[in-house]
This record gives sequence, structure tokens and C-alpha cells, in this order.
Amino acid sequence: MAATTDSQDESPHMMLWRLMIAAGLVLAFLAALVLTFRLAHDNAARTLTERLEISARSRVQTLESVLAKQRAVATVLSDDAAVRLALIEPSEANVSRVSQKLERLQDQTSSAVIYLLNSDGVAIAASNWHDPDSFVGMDYSFRSYFSDALLKGEATQFALGTVSTRPGLYLSHDVPQQDETLGVIVVKVEFDAMEQGWAQAAETTLVTDDTGQVILTSTPRLRFGPLPPVPAGRVSARLDVPGAGWTLWIRAPSTEAVRAALLAAGTVGFLFTLLLAGGFWALRARTRAARRAETERRYRADLERAVAERTRDLSEEMRERRTAEQRLTQLQGEMVQANKLATLGQITAGVAHEVNTPLATIRLLAENGRHMLPAGDTPDLDRNLSQILRMSDRIAQITTELRGFARKATGELAPVSLKDALDAALLLTASRRRAQSVRLILPEIPPGLRVLAETVRLEQIMVNLIQNAQEALEGRPDPEIRIALCDDGPMLRLSISDNGPGLPPQIAANLFTPFATSKPEGLGLGLVISQEIARDFGGSLTAEPPCQGQGATFHLDLPKAP
Repeated sequence: MAATTDSQDESPHMMLWRLMIAAGLVLAFLAALVLTFRLAHDNAARTLTERLEISARSRVQTLESVLAKQRAVATVLSDDAAVRLALIEPSEANVSRVSQKLERLQDQTSSAVIYLLNSDGVAIAASNWHDPDSFVGMDYSFRSYFSDALLKGEATQFALGTVSTRPGLYLSHDVPQQDETLGVIVVKVEFDAMEQGWAQAAETTLVTDDTGQVILTSTPRLRFGPLPPVPAGRVSARLDVPGAGWTLWIRAPSTEAVRAALLAAGTVGFLFTLLLAGGFWALRARTRAARRAETERRYRADLERAVAERTRDLSEEMRERRTAEQRLTQLQGEMVQANKLATLGQITAGVAHEVNTPLATIRLLAENGRHMLPAGDTPDLDRNLSQILRMSDRIAQITTELRGFARKATGELAPVSLKDALDAALLLTASRRRAQSVRLILPEIPPGLRVLAETVRLEQIMVNLIQNAQEALEGRPDPEIRIALCDDGPMLRLSISDNGPGLPPQIAANLFTPFATSKPEGLGLGLVISQEIARDFGGSLTAEPPCQGQGATFHLDLPKAP
């Protein structure tokens, strides 16, 4: 009877112990799922925020470039002699001359409209002088950009147009004459194209002024309202627009982060379930050990073998994952470097553009100086001013080529002058070639010889090939680059050779493979991109097989234009 009582007392105790173990496992499982979800979500959200910050920097640079260009237009016009004359003597001829000039500038600078206000705020000349809704004769004295420009010299205002009812930024600058202000020049900039580009992206883009009012947006219904709060489930990034007092905001849904977190939590849950199932089956096996000792031994041996195989599989998966993570880190570094190079190209194009304004002023002053010299009295001074004019023209030519090279390719093929494209590429690479004293041998290219290509991308191929040749000649005692032309049949061949050390066999084998490079700072993308561009043109880019003691030679085959 005592043995029976002990057995009855032990059964509820063991059952309670097993329930506690099961409850502990369930709690541990739920805690692991929550922790995994939070860590994965935070990591994915950080990655998404970093991507938004990169997009914000790119859009701020575009806005800053547009504002700087339009401010330069207002500044230059405020010092224009024809503008001053029209304000001093507002005759029909003087006013018409200024209106025609403003019309040309509006077309060249992509401004919405440019107009000139007299000291009373009445428009006397405008780029839309010939339109039915011309600004000429309209009174804008009530606008703050007019009154602020009279007081401070320049002003900005974002508002709806009184005639066009279209939103835009008004940039104004006074037209001074000694100690008085003759009038105000106004440049209106509209951002419709930029906002349409933002609207096509998945993110929401907003720009607020210094009062927190939305002025530019990919969602037009939010314009001129306060900045809305960040909705739940969205990630936000912000960046100030230098020199404008504006702030750019980018918001994107955090769906990616939630999806990544759910996937990670599901994976952990699956693995935990596998472990729990294995423990359950092991426990069942142990309860049957007393009756099936031999069967349990064979079962345990099979289970251990399966666990060992699974462990090997997991170890192999972990090694593959580490290898993939290392490759991802390397690719991210290379993409950051490519973004830096693209940003540097935008900065170079912007500097080339900004140089033109002071350069035009220098040239204008030099020409005025020559006209003011007494005839024949100062030959040395006249010679110096002539030299300044020649150097100004040369700088203008260089900046023009830089801006043309930085311009975005259209992707449309058309007849392109081969000589003009080669001359532009040589001009862009001339500074380093002169520093190395490289001898350049050029072919005779007929001015009328044209190929079926796209100007910007063709120049990109030539600049890349010439720069590679110049880098291969670094430290050579007698550097030489030879460019040859073979015009035979529907295709022509442009060959670029150097007398450098040539291509090592291991490099030549992977020459057109992405990210394969021998340069410490190189990306290994230049030749790959150039080859793809040549194929888009219907041509090809190849390299001669390496030969001991000879430099490298590249052949660019292009279809001739009909």
C-alpha cells in the first residue's frame, strides 16, 4: 500500500514539472522571435535610411545647381549696360532691345520668365513680351521680392504667379546706378520637371522654406501647407539646401524593413521548431528505452548520423554566407567610390559653368580697355590686353568642352563628327599629357567624316582610352601615344596605341570583366562601360593580344553615318 501511495504522489509532480518545462520553452521561443524581429528590422531600417540620405544629397545638389545658375543670370543682368539704358531712357527701341535679350536668355537658361521692373515696380521689359499674357505694363510693386530687392539689393520669394497662377521661385536683384536704384531685374524659376521626376520615384519628396511651409513636392496637394508629420510605417531623411534656407525631406515606406524582419523571424522560428521536434522525438525514444533497448541503439545511431550531416550542411551554409557578406561589403565600397566619382563629375561641370560668368566679365573689361586706349600710344598695353582676350577665349573653350562632356547622354544615335569628338577628348586630357611631355601622333581626319553614335558617350570612350594610355606611360623616358584611322567599308577603325609596358597576360585575360583592375584606386568599370557603349553604337571595342616589349593597342570600330 505504501508503494502505491508513493507512485500516486509522484505522478502529479512529474506532470507539473513537464508543464513548467514546456511553458519555459514556449516563452523562450517567443522571446527569440521578438528579439530577432527587432534586430532585423532595425538593421534594415538603417540601411533604408542611408539610401534615402544618398538620394537626398543628390537632389539637394541638383537644386543647388539650378539656384546658383539662375542667381548668376539675375546678377549679370543687374550690371548690364542695355538694362540700365532702358531704365534711364525707356524708349521703345531701348525697351524692345532688352526684351529680346531677356527672351534669348530665358530660352538658354531654362528660366520660366525674366522681366525688368522700374523703380515704381512696373514691368517695362519681359522675356514674354510678345505673348498675349505678357508681363509688360503689369504692376508688381506689391510683391515682397520687389520691395526687398530695393532695400537689400537682392531677394527671393516662392509664390503663385499673378498671371500664370503657376508656383515658382522669384529671384530679384536691384539695378544700381551710383547711389540710386534704377529698378529691379526678376528671374522666375519653375520646378515642374524636377517635381515630375520626384513623383515617379517610390519615395515622397518635400522641400520646405525657413517658415516650415511646403514649397516643392512630389505630391502637389501638400504645396503651401505645413510639413505633415511622418506617417506610421515610413522612414524619413532630411538635408538642408545650402544658400537657400530650404530643407529637403525624403520619406519612404518601411515595408522592406518589415519584410526583412518577418523573414528573419520566420527562419528562427523554423529552426527553433526543428530543434523542439528533435528534442521531442529524443524524449520519446528515451521513454521506450526500457522495452526496446536494441531498437533505441540503432535509432540513436541513425539520429546522430543525421545530426552530423545537418551540422556539416549548416557549417557549409555559414561559410557560403560569410563569403557572400564579404563580397557584398566589397561591392558596397565600390559603389560608394562610383558615387564619389559621379559627384566629382557634377562638381566639375558646375565649376566649369560658374567660371564662364567671371570669364565673360574679364573678356568684356579687356575689350573695353582696348577701345579706350589712345591709338598707337601704348603698344605694350594693347598687346597685353590682346593676350588677355586670347587666354579668355581658350579658357572658355575648355569649360565648354567640360560641360559638354559632363552632359547626360540622350541615348539617341545620330551622325557625329569624328574629328570634333576626338578634338574634344584630347582637350579634356591635355593637362596631364603636357605634364608628362607625351608625344602625340594624330591621323588626318576629314572634317566631313561622321559616325553613327552619340556625342557625349563617344567622347567618354575616347577620354577613357586616352587616359588609360597616359597612365600606362607614367615614368617612361620617351612617352608616345599614336592614334591611327582606317576608313575601309561601312565601318571605320580608330586605333589608340602607347609605347608603355603593355598588358600583362593575367590582366589581358580579364580586361573587359567588371571590377577587374590593376590600378590601386581603380574600379575596373571604365573599359567595361566603354565596350557596352560601343556595342550600343553597333560597333565594338577590342584590345590586341599582349606582345612582349610592345605597348597596349585598343581598336574602336564604329559604323559610318549614311
